[in-house]
Amino acid sequence: MVRVQTADVEEKVKEIIEPWKDKKGSLIPILQNVQHEFGYLREDVMEVISRELRIPMAEAYGVATFYAQFHLKPRGRHVIRVCRGTACHVRGSLRILDRVKETLNVGEHETTDDLRFTLEPVACLGACGLAPVVMIDDTTYGRLTPEGIKPILDKYE
Repeated sequence: MVRVQTADVEEKVKEIIEPWKDKKGSLIPILQNVQHEFGYLREDVMEVISRELRIPMAEAYGVATFYAQFHLKPRGRHVIRVCRGTACHVRGSLRILDRVKETLNVGEHETTDDLRFTLEPVACLGACGLAPVVMIDDTTYGRLTPEGIKPILDKYE
């Protein structure tokens, strides 16, 4: 995710918008494509979307903040999802979550200062038989203990 000059950003956003410009219901796919391009929905990008679609900024932000798939802040290269489902909770997922927060010095739904990790507690990862479960990017780690977290995180240096 490289920050580019404002003129370049505006041109890229316009290029993304162009195929959708006059289509009803185009805001969500535009936001998805823009986020894919820039990693998150930056304020300057949201301004271009608002202006080009001729919609109020409040409408664009309303959609972006309603759906969990959209992010208004930079995200880490690796997303850590800690399951908080019933099976994981009963088997100690809160201790796992606390250890991740302590190890990375990051809060829930926050990104580390070095942009390496974003921590997202989730309702369920669908791997109850492996509880407690953590997923980092697309890799699932099960039957975890708080002591097992640091060696896993170290793999993502």
